[in-house]
Amino acid sequence: MFNIVLVEPEIPQNTGNIARTCAATGCRLHLVKPLGFEISDRYLKRAGLDYWQYVDVKIWESLAELQAAYPEAKIYYFTTKARRRYTDVNYSEGDFMVFGKETKGLPEELLIAHPDDCVRIPMMGELRSLNLSNSAAIAVYEGLRQGNFEGMNDRGELHEYKWKD
Repeated sequence: MFNIVLVEPEIPQNTGNIARTCAATGCRLHLVKPLGFEISDRYLKRAGLDYWQYVDVKIWESLAELQAAYPEAKIYYFTTKARRRYTDVNYSEGDFMVFGKETKGLPEELLIAHPDDCVRIPMMGELRSLNLSNSAAIAVYEGLRQGNFEGMNDRGELHEYKWKD
């Protein structure tokens, strides 16, 4: 489906939540070192619950190493500094959605080098940013929506409830 890239993630719970989103959507998770936690971290596993077996995780020494491995890939850099909205992009299967570390985001030199590939999620006021796991979920589900949720189970079931008077 899509590739979610976390550059130097710091908070294990965020990465665990994103791993769960990846498991639910068939996305591959790429983690770029240095990581602010151990992959075996109990908080990371707890946040991902029992979904880790369903996640395709790849760990990279650097973002440059990942970019070199996928030279033809379309890569979108999510940042509060972009002018273009994430909804203005036409996502395709295999695209990369890149997110920076929780405390600093992506390096400014990276954003300057790729201005046409930077996108933002609109927010109110002067807030610094959204939570990393929320941002990744917003991005993934926009891409899925654009693809009409192809391959996703979107059929729910209602059960009849008996209400007490």
